[in-house]
Amino acid sequence: MREAMRSAAVGDDVYGDDPTVNALQAYAAETFGYEAALFAPSGTQTNLIALLAHCGRGDEYLVGQDAHTYKYEGGGAAVLGSIQPQPLSNQPDGSIALHDIEAAIKPHDVHFARSKLLALENTIGGKVLPPQYVQQATALAHQRGLATHLDGARICNAAVRQGITLRQAVQGFDSVSVCLSKGLGAPVGSVLCGSRQLIEEGKRWRKMLGGGMRQAGIIAAAGLYALQNNVQRLAEDHANATWLAAELAKIGALQVSTPQTNILFVTMPRDACQGLNAALAAERIRVSMAPTLRLVTHLDVTRADLEQVAAVFAHYFQQ
Repeated sequence: MREAMRSAAVGDDVYGDDPTVNALQAYAAETFGYEAALFAPSGTQTNLIALLAHCGRGDEYLVGQDAHTYKYEGGGAAVLGSIQPQPLSNQPDGSIALHDIEAAIKPHDVHFARSKLLALENTIGGKVLPPQYVQQATALAHQRGLATHLDGARICNAAVRQGITLRQAVQGFDSVSVCLSKGLGAPVGSVLCGSRQLIEEGKRWRKMLGGGMRQAGIIAAAGLYALQNNVQRLAEDHANATWLAAELAKIGALQVSTPQTNILFVTMPRDACQGLNAALAAERIRVSMAPTLRLVTHLDVTRADLEQVAAVFAHYFQQ
């Protein structure tokens, strides 16, 4: 990947003439089954570009209460786009109940914000949305005149877990944001895929949001390498997460989730956090400690690394 970055041909992406960015966008669009794609510095920005391109001032998007676009992206749609979020409860499997979606769509009435978009997330908290549910939810949205967007930061994890193609994983969505870092291993960047019209509109928003970059081919090359080489290897991360969860579950003081992909959650007594944090730090293992700790495996984490983590946990709670 670093060699690809070093040798990347570059141009000015603001003018659309960076050949490596163009190659990444063309490859992403073809891979996910869309007309066009747009490279941006982050998934927060590609999600926001999608919301701004789909919705106008006074419009609203329906979204899960726990979704990244609603909960963890600074309220950008409301702050920068005057787009109203309509948060709905996520079910235990990460979905939004179809009857909740149906009930939240506003009638055409001047008293209400205009319901324009359904935004889902896959995976969400490491959970994979069932394909049948995705088909039903997107069909419902389209029947009621809403567009659909997928925060697919980890859609490649979902596809690998389900044994389906990336095109199959995003069927039903008018746009999808795909993170090139995280499990895919690029240092930076996401791509937004959609229709040519949506992407052309998105280019204006990307420029306005400060995402127009010059010789961006240097980082686009990493994203292209990631999509071409690092998708199927995500199964290794899933296996590592399953192994780590099984090891930590042997410790009676812990409650450990069963991972579907590469994310697991460990809940521990609050009074254990400080001591465990110190024990991990003594072994040069740094965490963002909390009573419920999220652990994520990726291509820079080996089984040997995980064995060390599990050993520190076990030793601390044995004492």
